[in-house]
Amino acid sequence: MEFTTGGRLEVRITPADTGKRVSVRRRDSSGTPGSLFTDTVGVLTSWDGDVLSITRKSGETVRVDAASLVAGKVVPSAPARRRGPAASFAELAPVLARAWQPVESERLGDWTLRAAAGFTRRANSALPLGDPGLALPDALTRVRDWYAARGLPAYIQPSTGAEGTQERLCAELERAGWEREVSAEVRVAALAPLGDLAADASRVRLARHVDAAWLGRYQRFGTPGDHVLTVLGSGPSVWFASVPGEGDAPAAIGRCVVDGRWAGFMAVEVDPAHRRQGLATAVMAALAGRALDEGASAAWLQVEADNEGARALYDGLGFATHHSYHHFRPGPHSGHGS
Repeated sequence: MEFTTGGRLEVRITPADTGKRVSVRRRDSSGTPGSLFTDTVGVLTSWDGDVLSITRKSGETVRVDAASLVAGKVVPSAPARRRGPAASFAELAPVLARAWQPVESERLGDWTLRAAAGFTRRANSALPLGDPGLALPDALTRVRDWYAARGLPAYIQPSTGAEGTQERLCAELERAGWEREVSAEVRVAALAPLGDLAADASRVRLARHVDAAWLGRYQRFGTPGDHVLTVLGSGPSVWFASVPGEGDAPAAIGRCVVDGRWAGFMAVEVDPAHRRQGLATAVMAALAGRALDEGASAAWLQVEADNEGARALYDGLGFATHHSYHHFRPGPHSGHGS
């Protein structure tokens, strides 16, 4: 990481660079032997007095004492070329939203309030793709009131790690007392290699509608009411995959939503008794083949940051991280209207 000009370290950022992607070096105060400096890269989300807040692509906000800085510069907002299909956040975010639609929604400026009787955070969180049309404290109050009226916890789902994502909103939510409850990665890959996988896709059954057997393997709800079926059935072109097992529930399942050039993969689950047999790969290969038939060329999926098994699988299938998203919920010190 190069900070020098003519051999000298320089701090070349000011409060006017708030909102830009920066790289800083500061003196290390951790006391770790041999560690003199710590480097941080992210969006400069605030510079209040003598403290800088820098939000990394992971969503973590790092606070830096300005007096500890020894170097700093603005870096290009667009990250280096990723593996997989090129895509902007502005293109991909609506595709993700259309693949997992709520039962009820309402606009708050450029935000969308979404509810589905509590089935998944994605379908029961505010999606902040722009300006809410209100000062942030008032917008947060509206969000909390809207979900409270439905007997649901209030969640907001901002993203980080790509050009046009909401690092500043993440930092503002933290300052308002909201806490990050869970994070996930959005990964992308070329679709054709998935369809060409050497997997036994002939074992996979594809259907347009979910059935009781498929629901018997999907472990993300209690009683599968109409709200669950509505969310699972939402999207421009939806496919369900299953691999027959010994009992009533399939050995493996998956879901795919085709939307223009994109194919989104969700709900890929395998019976623990049938893991390490290539069934997840077979399900994805079969769904990818159908999506290719419909004209798609790129793939995406979402995986929680702490799901090491799934992350390893998708690494092997060629998926690279595009951006991350986070679910923030009011903390005990958020205060109503904060």
